[in-house]
Amino acid sequence: MSSSNPLRDPADRRLPRIAGPSGLVIFGVTGDLSRKKLMPAVYDLANRGLLPPGFSLVGFARREWADEDFAQEVHDAVKEHARTPFREEVWQQLIQGMRFVQGTFDDDDAFERLRETIGELDKAQGTGGNFAFYLSVPPSSFPVVIQQLKKHGLADQSNGSWRRAVIEKPFGHNLASAEELNAIVHEVFAPDQVFRIDHYLGKETVQNILALRFANQMFEPIWNRSYVDHVQITMAEDIGIGGRAGYYDGIGAARDVIQNHLLQLMALTAMEEPSSFDADALAAEKTKVLGAVKLPKDLGANTVRGQYAAGWQGGEKAVGYLQEDGIDPKSKTDTYAAIKLEVDNRRWAGVPFYLRTGKRLGRRVTEIAVVFQRAPHSPFDHTATEELGQNAIVFRVQPDEGITVRFGSKVPGTSMEIRDVSMDFAYGESFTESSPEAYERLILDVLLGDSNLFPRTEEVELSWKILDPIEEYWDRHGKPAQYPSGTWGPVEADEMLERDGRSWRRP
Repeated sequence: MSSSNPLRDPADRRLPRIAGPSGLVIFGVTGDLSRKKLMPAVYDLANRGLLPPGFSLVGFARREWADEDFAQEVHDAVKEHARTPFREEVWQQLIQGMRFVQGTFDDDDAFERLRETIGELDKAQGTGGNFAFYLSVPPSSFPVVIQQLKKHGLADQSNGSWRRAVIEKPFGHNLASAEELNAIVHEVFAPDQVFRIDHYLGKETVQNILALRFANQMFEPIWNRSYVDHVQITMAEDIGIGGRAGYYDGIGAARDVIQNHLLQLMALTAMEEPSSFDADALAAEKTKVLGAVKLPKDLGANTVRGQYAAGWQGGEKAVGYLQEDGIDPKSKTDTYAAIKLEVDNRRWAGVPFYLRTGKRLGRRVTEIAVVFQRAPHSPFDHTATEELGQNAIVFRVQPDEGITVRFGSKVPGTSMEIRDVSMDFAYGESFTESSPEAYERLILDVLLGDSNLFPRTEEVELSWKILDPIEEYWDRHGKPAQYPSGTWGPVEADEMLERDGRSWRRP
């Protein structure tokens, strides 16, 4: 195809990318993730015309459902959670490719029925033998599902078809378990067939870090130790553990969020410009950052773990973590974690990166704040700048996606007085197209075989190498600090920054 007509150039990234003949098999299809995110995302992709006409969706679970029962479940999930309006003609086309296979993960007969179902869909829907297997299951079930896919030939690629495995976090609970899991997965699937989902990487604002840094000349020259004072990366939730006691206790905030989401955000913020935006080039630069991360020598002074206690959240009384149903009253699991890291390279040497996450905090927010050094203010009197803070660029990942630039401006009047002001870019105000849900982008990328936004094996293992020594230190030293629900975490976290002459942002 000639590139002389840019409207038809396949390399033109402005054109919508549409998946070819394919299907998706969801293991654990009756779970919350599937109902609230995956099935609505599939419908939204179909509604936007990004799935092929014969796309197929297969659910695998223990429920004794017929295909019609499964279709009704998908229908209900779509009606409740889809981002785009419900259209009957889209639904009628999608329902043609829906099937359900009943069984447990150790049931050989069920996997044989799954193999037969996929074969039937190849003929009826024209899926071309192309299927992605989405493991929306507890990590303990990964090995048995992977082995069953191998045993029944479901991972085999033939006649130009593809098979892919999609794995939800957590990728292990430490380095040793991550290496063991990777070995099991790669025994069956080649590295380019494995897609590890980190839904934060599918968010528009996260991808906009790359756009802001590398498509604009005004930011990258100051994106270094000569101008940046420090970086704060925050993921705060205003909810408790809900009904997730069985999953959460023993894992905690650091393993649940810092090891994957926050270290990935840090890598994107700190990485060098890649040679291109293909998967290999992006992974290479993120890997360099994670490999250069340096832990503080004094982990006691530069890491904090906490546990929410009783308090007030949104005007309602909230119980403490140890009073939640299903939680051991002696549990030392962290619901708050804050750590200080450095990236030991020429660009970032000496610049601290502060990462924090927690449940039952002041409000739900995820942001990356790049805070710049103070100007010397030589022409100004101290009184002119006493209300001036530090310049900052803040990426708001959720809930109100956008970017804020904070800088000093003169207050109107006859005197020279300078205060902080902000310039805001908000997706909802600047674009008519609403941002797709992260799972829409990621599921489409899986079907297209585009692994740009999926962490590689080495990234996962390097992240555990960073976190494991911190977790081991915490295991040896006392209990988590308590903080009242509805606050911004334990005082020990504030003291950690105060020792450096800094303070946490209050988003």
